[in-house]
Amino acid sequence: MDVSWTLWALTILGLSALIAVDFFIGRKPHDVSTKEAGVWTVVWIALAALFGLGLLVAGETQASGEFFAGFITEKSLSVDNLFVFVLIMAKFSVPSHLQQRVLLFGVLIALVLRAIFIAAGAAVIANFSWVFYIFGAFLIFTAWKLIQEARADEEEEEFEENRLLKTIERRFGVADRYHGTKLFIRNNGKRVLTPLMVVMLAIGTTDVLFALDSIPAIFGLTQDPYIVFTANAFALMGLRQLYFLIGGLLKKLVHLSYGLSVILGFIGVKLVLHALHESGVHVPEISIPVSLGVICGVLVITTITSLLATRKQAAAESAKAQDGADKGAGIDA
Repeated sequence: MDVSWTLWALTILGLSALIAVDFFIGRKPHDVSTKEAGVWTVVWIALAALFGLGLLVAGETQASGEFFAGFITEKSLSVDNLFVFVLIMAKFSVPSHLQQRVLLFGVLIALVLRAIFIAAGAAVIANFSWVFYIFGAFLIFTAWKLIQEARADEEEEEFEENRLLKTIERRFGVADRYHGTKLFIRNNGKRVLTPLMVVMLAIGTTDVLFALDSIPAIFGLTQDPYIVFTANAFALMGLRQLYFLIGGLLKKLVHLSYGLSVILGFIGVKLVLHALHESGVHVPEISIPVSLGVICGVLVITTITSLLATRKQAAAESAKAQDGADKGAGIDA
């Protein structure tokens, strides 16, 4: 897709305007209701759908298909981010009415950092086609690692601050409590960070770790930097509302890691096949419609099996508790 600098500028301005509207509507710190989160989640998904359909109407059929495949992939991978966001919020004891503000700025930081990653990735791909082998191998390895982690019976995880975050805290100092929406305060004449600023940085910089697999994944679906950027932008900008909408449902998606591992492994194989094709080897390549069908199919199956598994587990636990109560009643009698 041939994208002019004018279109790039208009796209960035349009996305900035949408973010500004979102910010000003919810600028006052408050507890986000399920209804509010649901409405905004639908709005962001609808905007993404309109963008993709706009590409189709403009005659960019392939770009439209690549955008939808990339958006769905990034959206599904971003759900995995929410698990970490929950840990971060708990680690820093973020007041519920400030969580919306934290996620807004955290996601903006993540978007800027991802834009840098995308630019670097596009430059490397344009000059070194063999990088597809590396991307493909990395995604296959990541898929295997996800399966290993999903199968491991681990204790409840805790968020650990990364090295950059620890360095910033040591350099600037951190206040001992939240001060509303302030990011900096004066403490004994010295300007220090508030916990709110620290948790925003934690959300934004932690997302970089997720970008290490999501960026190669979307480059496996399209090599167009414009599509890669817009798919990431729409997926990330709706992440804040999704956090409040399905926060309580995350624990029910017990098979999510398996589904994501299948998607990453599939795209990894697609990348390797593409690299072989670029090297002159006659191998079949996986088309965008097939990729889109596989990704959507895996997500639907994963969601259904997860809900069935959690329902079965809940029923077993209820029966066990009832059996224990019946035995206790028998002893009392």
